[in-house]
Amino acid sequence: MKKIDLRSDTFTLPCTAMKEAMLNAEVGDDVWEEDPTVKKLEKKVADLFGQEAGLFCPSGTMTNQIALKILTQPQDDIICDIRSHIYQYEGGGIAFNSLCSVRLLQAEKGILTSEMIEEVILPDDIHFPRSRVVALENTVNKAGGSSYTLEEIKTISERCKKNNLKLHLDGARVFNALVYRNQSSKELGQYFDTISVCLSKGLGAPVGSVLVASKELIHKAKRIRKVLGGGMRQSGFLAAAGIYALDNNIEKLKQDNQNAKKIAEALRNNNLVEEVIFEGTNIVLFRINSVYSSEKFRQELEKRNILVSNFGKEWLRVVTHLDISNEMIDKVCQEVILLK
Repeated sequence: MKKIDLRSDTFTLPCTAMKEAMLNAEVGDDVWEEDPTVKKLEKKVADLFGQEAGLFCPSGTMTNQIALKILTQPQDDIICDIRSHIYQYEGGGIAFNSLCSVRLLQAEKGILTSEMIEEVILPDDIHFPRSRVVALENTVNKAGGSSYTLEEIKTISERCKKNNLKLHLDGARVFNALVYRNQSSKELGQYFDTISVCLSKGLGAPVGSVLVASKELIHKAKRIRKVLGGGMRQSGFLAAAGIYALDNNIEKLKQDNQNAKKIAEALRNNNLVEEVIFEGTNIVLFRINSVYSSEKFRQELEKRNILVSNFGKEWLRVVTHLDISNEMIDKVCQEVILLK
């Protein structure tokens, strides 16, 4: 029986139509700025978020790190939640690439507030680093896919402008948030200086993220991408997959969110499950009571060809995506409820 892989939405595979789009892509040398398909993708994502320009990169880690580098100088301070991907999962890149310190907040469900940010902005004093950037994550992976309202983001943006801070968005799963909250990408985009948009998770492209910002910032970003080794040549083959994903797969994220809800409900119907975190998008976090153990639960699911990931001490994670069919969801829910 085919395995049902719920470890991450990064396990999506290109469909036949996406592969055909890649095969037929018009390409050139992107480092020489001569790949027309890359240019088309960059403009498409920039337009979606109301930004002036875009930069196609191999990964979301690279787009995040480039954004933080072009917004800061050494000795600056970056404000983010302690769960943030830029802090937890990017190899210490803030220190390595930008020589900046990090001001960590512990927000409810990873959602920062304007008031929290105001409290940690440092005075202009030589004893302290300079508060320079606020970084949000939408959705918040480690908080179970929680997301921001537009009003929350607007208030944070106003606070940043008032204090001369830049605002970055790690939008690894931003489209999951947009479809869940019925938000406009352009309305969201107006509040940020830089946005990292991932194409290789729920959207189903095999590789790539796009950084969008002003033309001036993207000009700087190209230099940083080059020194990080992110300059690609005939990358239009990959960009074509991103264009296909944006044209065809955004609406499908609604189904992913709904499928995650079904799994969360099934988990709550199993007495072994002690706690479930589900915030409306495509991530479910859960833990099993100490008598049974989360690791044993994970192993039992694997015996039934259902793969979930370990996610910190005693926590497990489920992530739905477009390669998970309705039949697979039904099987997962049935097995989860019956597992004893």
